[in-house]
Amino acid sequence: MRKIDKKISIIIPVHDEEANIPLVYAELVRVFAALPYFYEIIFIDDGSKDASREAVKSLAQSDSSVRLIEFSRNFGKEAATTAGFHHALGDAIICIDADLQHPPALIPKFIRLWEEGAEIVFGVRNNNASDSFIKKMGSALYYKIIRLMSETEILPRATDFRLLDRSVVLEFNRLTEHSRMTRGLIDWLGFRRVPVYFDAPERLVGEASYGFLKLMRLATESVISHSLLPLRLAGYIGVVIMILSSILGTVMFVDRYIVSLNFNFSGPAILADITLFLVGIVLVSLGLLAYYIGHIHTETQNRPLYIVRRDHKK
Repeated sequence: MRKIDKKISIIIPVHDEEANIPLVYAELVRVFAALPYFYEIIFIDDGSKDASREAVKSLAQSDSSVRLIEFSRNFGKEAATTAGFHHALGDAIICIDADLQHPPALIPKFIRLWEEGAEIVFGVRNNNASDSFIKKMGSALYYKIIRLMSETEILPRATDFRLLDRSVVLEFNRLTEHSRMTRGLIDWLGFRRVPVYFDAPERLVGEASYGFLKLMRLATESVISHSLLPLRLAGYIGVVIMILSSILGTVMFVDRYIVSLNFNFSGPAILADITLFLVGIVLVSLGLLAYYIGHIHTETQNRPLYIVRRDHKK
């Protein structure tokens, strides 16, 4: 088969995936045997405690397209994915999990959509056979919250199974924040995005290393990273309290000193309303402080002011 002068990079974050590495490698080789592209497979070992590194090294000895990037310790999947983007050399970069729940058989479709003009092609799960009912409900609730609060449009059930054009990866590599959700940052970049829907099969070997606590931490960081609403919420609540207590205070003043409305407010009730009004002032002050902290937060993220897709020269 005549090769096209384009290269596809596949990056695979790995944490204790010794048994899955030969399986995903064999599937990727089978897929690319029918595609006219050069390719490289980059495994990023995220501090595995099993023989994952040895499994990748064994593959690399017999296949020069296989590459291993080894972390000094466990830094997390987001860091591993970022490292893959930093080291990938392809015209398009595909991120895929090692457990085969991201079907490699979809890669030809991803590449076809990329060749047709898509700059980001991302997998969206219709269903995941391995997810429990509680996890599905938690995921649905998370996406409702993030879509309500986030300033970035994030499609529900979108996965890290993605193809990125080289131009997108170059812009992604400019982002410097440490607490990150990769898919959220990619969505923030914009570009032409095309979803591909799929049903995730059951995990063949082993268990996912991303436990409940890690997922909760990732969800919290993603909300904080993509929305300043939690920071400003106290100010909004304070405004509501001030308005309601002011209305009630006005009614109390009129009833006691101008026209009797027969409400007969007691002294403790008046004191409670004054206290509520003062609490509202405190919360509004916290909200104003939150705006300043929000500006600091935005500046320290150091994201670029704008993203240029292409400079059309005359």
